[in-house]
Amino acid sequence: MTVKKLIEVALPLEKINEESAREKSIRHGHPSTLHLWWARRPLAAARAVIWSSLVDDPSSHPEEFPTEEDQNRERERLFKILEALIVWENSNNEKVLNAAKEEILKSTNGNPPELLDPFAGGGSIPLEAQRLGLKAHAHDLNPVAVTINKATIEIPPIFADMPPVNPQSRRVVAINWKGAQGLAEDVRYYGNWIKEEAFKRVGKHYPKVKNPGGGGYKCHCLDLG
Repeated sequence: MTVKKLIEVALPLEKINEESAREKSIRHGHPSTLHLWWARRPLAAARAVIWSSLVDDPSSHPEEFPTEEDQNRERERLFKILEALIVWENSNNEKVLNAAKEEILKSTNGNPPELLDPFAGGGSIPLEAQRLGLKAHAHDLNPVAVTINKATIEIPPIFADMPPVNPQSRRVVAINWKGAQGLAEDVRYYGNWIKEEAFKRVGKHYPKVKNPGGGGYKCHCLDLG
């Protein structure tokens, strides 16, 4: 018997489209802020496609869901998992991610496949594969794309759950650093240090001008913030 995956039968497309469109207005913490990639896939859509390509449709298991009513009921349950999964605010929600991963493991007999994206570009597909617990491989000929993918899917796991190393954060011992929080703290600290050093060394060549949007003055042509 041919096993059909959820994506081959039905998807909550309206909800997926809604979240994909909403994602365009999200800037804080979104990978798109690293670099404006012209063909970036919405993370919500990438997550939905990967997950529904791995999870079995209920019609593939008539022994568990013998009637059409049973299958529809189970499909609606899967839809609810998927609809929660694609919401941007749930990107790091362990409860939501664990529920999604559990369905993948169930449909793959505990042995999910590895994912290869030979034209990874902005990295949406391998990033979301990794978020769903898959081992992801990303290739691209463009060095900018390679750099983006290294920054989003290769480097963060190396420092997962590790504390930051900058002197300011090391004085804080009560924090339990999870995921890439420690790495992010170091990026913020040393990024700010580089900005301050740049102003010290070359800021005199960029006179301050009145900010047309209000908020005082800013250094013309050297806005590294």
